[in-house]
Amino acid sequence: MIQTFSKINRVSGTLTLPGDKSIAHRALLISSLADGKSVISNLPNSDDLNSTIKCLESLGIKVEKKSDAAFVYGKGFKGYYPPNKSLNAGNSGTTARLLAGILSAQNFESIIEGDKSLSSRPMKRIIEPLMLMGCNIKGENDEKLPLQIYPVEKISAIKYNLPVPSAQIKSSILLAGLHSEDESSVIEVKQSRNHTENLLGLKVVNDDDKIISTVSKKNYPVPNEYFIPGDISTAMFFVVLALLTQNSELNIKNISLNPTRTIALNLLMKMGGNIEVDLKGESNNEPYGDLIVKSSKLSNVKIDTESIPLIIDEIPILSVAGIFSEGFFEIKSASELRVKESDRIKSLATNFSIIGLDVEEFSDGFRISGGIKYSGKPFQSFGDHRVAMTFAILSLLLEKGGKVDGFESVRISNPDFITQVASISN
Repeated sequence: MIQTFSKINRVSGTLTLPGDKSIAHRALLISSLADGKSVISNLPNSDDLNSTIKCLESLGIKVEKKSDAAFVYGKGFKGYYPPNKSLNAGNSGTTARLLAGILSAQNFESIIEGDKSLSSRPMKRIIEPLMLMGCNIKGENDEKLPLQIYPVEKISAIKYNLPVPSAQIKSSILLAGLHSEDESSVIEVKQSRNHTENLLGLKVVNDDDKIISTVSKKNYPVPNEYFIPGDISTAMFFVVLALLTQNSELNIKNISLNPTRTIALNLLMKMGGNIEVDLKGESNNEPYGDLIVKSSKLSNVKIDTESIPLIIDEIPILSVAGIFSEGFFEIKSASELRVKESDRIKSLATNFSIIGLDVEEFSDGFRISGGIKYSGKPFQSFGDHRVAMTFAILSLLLEKGGKVDGFESVRISNPDFITQVASISN
């Protein structure tokens, strides 16, 4: 599907966004483990979240959805039912990797599969630590999906040094570690998202520049109530739109302000972005609040390598801010972009070249400079929801607008994107 966008003149008003996808996945999975009813409010309606729900239902977990809330009836310790078919994670890497950690501790065989895009993404990174824990898990096609998981008598505790900063790998280990009496630890040199630790209330210590998260059966979840703050990764598209559109002011309500997720906001403020952050409170150790964003003149800054793991999902939309900022925009040490829903380095380079920008592609990043030249050719989504939304925002900023081919991929994370744009555009 090709979606056409016209230039907008002003952004104004208030935006309330669906709950954060990363937190919502974890709230669903953790609720399914508890013995009894949990309530999740502000649950987003996206293909990725629906993949998690369908997998849980296939495992005997009852999930009732009412408006933007869900009631999850967990089955307790090792209480999942054996599924009668393969579990389909769709496009969701979070579903596949986190669920693999839980299923590795169950008393039955299971298979996790996914769509074409997910089936091309690396799974060795979770297979290796889970095998070290005594799990019996095998991948196919060069250790990719489908994953075949076999029951084992016991999960062993491990101390695991995370080789790459990844919240999904870390969470898969921690969720498996809930099923052992002994303590497992995941050790990070670079901080990754910490939603699993927050929702489980895990012990996390900083020791000699290392972040150590510890888990055991003592941390096994109980029924709870969860409010999911608005998705800050989704909000970033509208933050950049408001910053780059003249005479604009946008208020975004009840957004996630987890410190591992606000690095992109901090970067935009360092670039000169007029962004006011108003912390409102916490829910299950997850801080949230409001943003007020005003039109700003931006200048590119050097992005340090320590920040990259914490802005990896925001790099596509940050690159749009970069091309309208003084100086050139450059990303390095971001090879993880190559194994996302698309090869995002290639996807971004291809699309920016369409409008005549000078793009230098590296193995671990890219550099953009030069001026925009209108071509009229549609941008390509490459089946990647973040690429689709990135070039929708760019189209809204171009004098002659633009088109995005394959825009339907936004259903994966934010099916209401166009309605949200219309509500704040003049």
